[in-house]
Amino acid sequence: MSNAWPRRIAHLDMDAFFASVELLRYPELRGLPVVVGGRTTPPPVMGPDGQRQFARLGAYTGRGVVTTSTYEARTFGVFSAMGLMKAAQLAPDAYLLPADFESYKHYSRLFKAAVATVSDRIESRGIDEIYIDLSHLPESSEILAQQLKARVFDATGLYCSVGITPNKLLSKIASDLNKPNGITILGIEDVPDRIWPLSINKINGVGPKAYAKLHALGLHTIGEVAQTAPEFLQEHFGLSYASWLAQVCQGHDERPMVYASQPKSISRETTFERNLHIRRDRAQLSAVFDALCARLEQDLQRQHVRALTIGVKVRYADFKTVTRDVSVEWPIWQQQALQQTARQALRRVPFDQQLSVRLLGIKASNLRDEADCVQLGAEPEQLSLDAFWSV
Repeated sequence: MSNAWPRRIAHLDMDAFFASVELLRYPELRGLPVVVGGRTTPPPVMGPDGQRQFARLGAYTGRGVVTTSTYEARTFGVFSAMGLMKAAQLAPDAYLLPADFESYKHYSRLFKAAVATVSDRIESRGIDEIYIDLSHLPESSEILAQQLKARVFDATGLYCSVGITPNKLLSKIASDLNKPNGITILGIEDVPDRIWPLSINKINGVGPKAYAKLHALGLHTIGEVAQTAPEFLQEHFGLSYASWLAQVCQGHDERPMVYASQPKSISRETTFERNLHIRRDRAQLSAVFDALCARLEQDLQRQHVRALTIGVKVRYADFKTVTRDVSVEWPIWQQQALQQTARQALRRVPFDQQLSVRLLGIKASNLRDEADCVQLGAEPEQLSLDAFWSV
């Protein structure tokens, strides 16, 4: 993180994510109480009038639980992890849909990729929420929050809520303050007015047992705990948990962002259905080579990395395999640069004895995170485009 900017962490939470994905598929249910869940929930069927017919929650029998619910269903007290039979008593007329986790994973990938176009410093916290480090960006928090929401909506058609504060603790709380489709931006100075009045269980890490114990001690809000003597908290919760409570209730959280581990290398290769001759099958080999480079470019983009070393792998007809690497001055990722560098490596592959190949591969290694590449705008050294199959 650059020292030029104060720490700014965003928490982005997709609004009623699973239910919202279902409403993309069944827009006629928008604005209505909808519950998703149950392993045996039947999918909608087309009625004789050409209109879809949906199961109703009141007709459900079984031991399933609520996966999620729309905000309209939540007004009846129906929330995630509640038994469907209990939910049916609260909202019998709510529509019931089966869960489609493959679809949810698809939209999760879409919204995270959209966020990465604003900042790729992302800590994933599950299928529907992420933390984003915005500290290195010059734009205001208001502008960045709007950008995040707009990119997510453009990519998915879904709404999200965003909280931006100096740390992960406060940002998670903030993103929930103006749901749905809200933005909340807070500083440490806002903690007494905006955070202290909230229930103590709004702090992630205060579980049911601690929550009940604090209530029994007459401590109901974050502010009440924040103003309680540390000695009193230590007496009832022990030194470690009491110290943590005292810190977080003041809005302090020094936890770093935890990013997904960066791959050491990314490669693409293909084995041919028949051995290809480097002269007679030159056009086919060139087409495969170009396709591998195109796919490698996409892989690098998805991982938000650049490569300083490009390698090639060739397996001859007799199964002998050789590899050659070439390093470049600036990190590269675009297909043309990958092709140019890989061609240099291919010229170092000995084809004097072996003229047929059964496998061709391209590898990017010595990877650098996109955000750390200060020379990303620099053009790589222009390499010769002469055909490499000229042996």
